[in-house]
Amino acid sequence: MLFAGKDLSAWGVRGQDGTLATAGWPITEGFVTAGRGTLTTRESFGDVQLHVEFAMPSTINGTSQSRGNSGLIFMGQYELQLLDSYNNRTYADGMAASIYAEWPPMVNIAAPPGDWQTLDVVFEAPRFGGTALLAPAYLTVFWNGAVVHNRQTIAGPTSLLTVHQYTPHAPELPLSIQGRSPVKFRNMWIRRVKGYDQGVP
Repeated sequence: MLFAGKDLSAWGVRGQDGTLATAGWPITEGFVTAGRGTLTTRESFGDVQLHVEFAMPSTINGTSQSRGNSGLIFMGQYELQLLDSYNNRTYADGMAASIYAEWPPMVNIAAPPGDWQTLDVVFEAPRFGGTALLAPAYLTVFWNGAVVHNRQTIAGPTSLLTVHQYTPHAPELPLSIQGRSPVKFRNMWIRRVKGYDQGVP
């Protein structure tokens, strides 16, 4: 469990010197509200299944990227965007459930602000052989029960105005959540995805 409604012991906030400090995001009635900084898991992960429940701020302020903005960042580099996309126009690969700056979701199934929504994600980490890319990262995403990415290739570290190009990195790295606006989160869990059980030898 990454968050079961009581504490953020699985998380920290990384300072400029690289140290991981105690996360101070407020917890109320079983959910946590995004605050300052970026929440980062204390444990590192590669291939994973992730479940997250979230709710955009019920009070609407701003438009486009200024409205209910957050994100799930795998391995510190590959972002699945979180945005209030209910009657809110923005660029396609910046809307909710987009692979940021690469792929919009196949359907916009956003719930109204304040309503709880779900993301179920399978992330496959990239593979490297020395300095060579052997296999890219992939994302499969169910948003509110609808498949919006079906093992979609990630072109490289996601950012808006830079070339998406892989650089070799560790096979396991932390998961992060951006704290740009007061998005609520609850019932977050993660599991490593490994090969099928080969049985007892």
